[in-house]
Amino acid sequence: MMNDLFASGHAADIVLAVLAIEALWLKSRGMAFATILPALLPAVFIILALRAALTGMDWPYIAVPLALSFPIHMLDMRFRMQRGKDVSDS
Repeated sequence: MMNDLFASGHAADIVLAVLAIEALWLKSRGMAFATILPALLPAVFIILALRAALTGMDWPYIAVPLALSFPIHMLDMRFRMQRGKDVSDS
């Protein structure tokens, strides 16, 4: 059962669903999507790369999301610094 969960990529789907629920929860607590999106998008890309790896997709489907996650993370860090928040306050 667990082998099938991972081999099919559904384990990654569960994590993506949790990230979506987190985004909705943060929105319900008054956080703007413009703040939520850069904070969660790197994780989404990393999980998409994981899903591609688990399901045996070709290397570009793994490498591209991984590569995209870093600049988005850096943008999020820049936005946080500009807002004057401590990076550890996420």
